[in-house]
Amino acid sequence: AFRAAGLRVGLYYSLADWRVPAYWDGPSRDPEGWAAFREYVHGQVRELLSNYGKIDVIWFDGAWPQTAAEWESARLVEMIRQLQPDILINNRLGADDPDDAALGGVVPSTGRSRHLGDFGTPEHEIRAEAGLWESCQVSTWRLWGYTRGEQWRPAALLLDMLVESASKGGNLLLNVGPTPDGELPAAFVERAEAIGRWLAVNGEAIYGVEAGDVCEFITHGRQTRKGNNLYLIVRFWHGGGEIRLGGLATRVKRAVLLATGDEIPFRQTEDHVILSGLPLEKPGELFPVIRLECDGPPQPTAWAADRLWQGDPSRMAPWARQRGESVWVGR
Repeated sequence: AFRAAGLRVGLYYSLADWRVPAYWDGPSRDPEGWAAFREYVHGQVRELLSNYGKIDVIWFDGAWPQTAAEWESARLVEMIRQLQPDILINNRLGADDPDDAALGGVVPSTGRSRHLGDFGTPEHEIRAEAGLWESCQVSTWRLWGYTRGEQWRPAALLLDMLVESASKGGNLLLNVGPTPDGELPAAFVERAEAIGRWLAVNGEAIYGVEAGDVCEFITHGRQTRKGNNLYLIVRFWHGGGEIRLGGLATRVKRAVLLATGDEIPFRQTEDHVILSGLPLEKPGELFPVIRLECDGPPQPTAWAADRLWQGDPSRMAPWARQRGESVWVGR
């Protein structure tokens, strides 16, 4: 059914199995039981990837508190690659060493590997990682599964998760728990359709983009980049007037409001772009997007590249010393 609808197929696999005593005892207390349980897990994965056609993603979870070595995850990944050469594998295959495992992996209670898998999976946070990553979030305020009376996050907040993930160079995994009869809850459908309408107009600012964060824009919204375009995703529409962007070194050729297709008047100084003539009323649904068409890939000025929002503390102390005296007189 998924393939017939044009969707790719992904499988979630919980390494944890609460029914198996050896899972709880672990390899130190029940080495023979653990070895048998581990082979059972590998066998299940082999079955799933052998009998159901092309599988595009396998998403592991629950490796903690055991390490990748105790799960023999490297061998598991090798088998997966042989069965499904084009598959994507997440990184929740067990921590790489015992010290990590004691803390539940790179982040407590996740059992994430630094080396195995194709992409990272920060959970309940949007934090850029080296390589590919997706932020794992829920569409309600609490739970990964369905429950009556749950409170749903508004569409604007869900969209902001997507926008922030894209602006930092990642993807968004957004969970929804189906109802007991397999339906998507109406509250989720309403929010998903609103985001879908937004993407129909503004999707070029999300799909296939790179992390933005080129100029000072944090008080207005977020940024993404693609080719010679810089996309300004305006979370806070201030009711017309001007938007001033500090720190864009690349020359701008044209500014366009995606919701209407209208060009926006602008002027550009050595290190500022000033957008003017903006409508008083917020145009379109949710967050308006402005596309800046530049004469090359958007780049920050030297000072903008060193600004506070992304500043390395080791660089900021010398910066502070160079910028004049402070009320603090220590050295």
